[in-house]
Amino acid sequence: MAGPIQNILVYVDGSEESVTAAEYAVCLAKKTGAKLSAVYVVNTRALNDLVKSRIFIASEEQEYQEDLENDAQKYLDHVKELSHKKGQAVELYQKNGAIHSEIKHLVEDLDADLLIIGELSKIQSRRDEFYNEVERAMRSVSCSVLIAKDEDLIWSQYESLV
Repeated sequence: MAGPIQNILVYVDGSEESVTAAEYAVCLAKKTGAKLSAVYVVNTRALNDLVKSRIFIASEEQEYQEDLENDAQKYLDHVKELSHKKGQAVELYQKNGAIHSEIKHLVEDLDADLLIIGELSKIQSRRDEFYNEVERAMRSVSCSVLIAKDEDLIWSQYESLV
C-alpha cells in the first residue's frame, strides 16, 4: 500500500527559507519514497506591472527578466545538487508568470499531494499581506501545504540523511 505522500512539490525563490524548504523536501521524499519536484517562478506579472507604472521601460524589463531567469536556473541547480547528494531524484520546473497561479497550475499538472514552502516573511502592512504571492499560493492550491521551519534542525536532518 502506498503512503499518504506520493508526489511532493517544493517552491524555491532563492531565499534562505526556500532552500531550507528544499532540504526538508529532499529528506521527506527520501524517507517516504515520494516523487520530488521543485519549481522557481519568475514573477513576470510584477515586471509587467512595473512597466505599466512606468518604473521600468520595456528594455529594462527584458534585462531584469533575463537576470531573474539566470537566478532561477542557479537555484534550481542548487536543489538538484542537494537532491543528488542524497540519492534523491528531482524534476525541475522554471515558470514565468504570477507566482501563485503558476504554483497552483503545477500542483494540478503534477497531481502533487504536498506543497512545501519556506517560512513566510513577516507581514509589515495590509498591502504586503494582500500581495504576498506565496501566501496566495498556499491558500489556493488543492493539496496540503507544509511550511518548513527551524533551519538548524532541518539542516541537521538533511546532513544525517544517508
